[in-house]
Amino acid sequence: MTEATDLIIGPLPLWAEILTGILAVAGAAFAAIGSFGLVRLPSFFHRIHAPTLGATLGAWCVTLATIVYFSVQGHSLFLHAVLIAFFVALTAPVMTIFLMRAALFRERQKRGDVPPEKG
Repeated sequence: MTEATDLIIGPLPLWAEILTGILAVAGAAFAAIGSFGLVRLPSFFHRIHAPTLGATLGAWCVTLATIVYFSVQGHSLFLHAVLIAFFVALTAPVMTIFLMRAALFRERQKRGDVPPEKG
């Protein structure tokens, strides 16, 4: 029976720890700013943009932090985390479009103050 080798060898170099920390904190900050925008902005049509942008930027920063950490730790380029960021970057704008269209449809049904339908 063979033993599994552990990829975590030891502590990171200082530059990698600093870069990983900065990227992780920046990702959390972008997500928090997006959340505050969700609470603070006046209407749904204003509120929808802040969490989408915050979630996307936050996910990219955390993904870059993950890539730096595991690439330095494993002594090879670690790109598995890019799949997570790719799916977040792909699904967040699509869901935003669906939510905006549904809200716009409902506002038009109530005769709200929204731009007229084209065509």
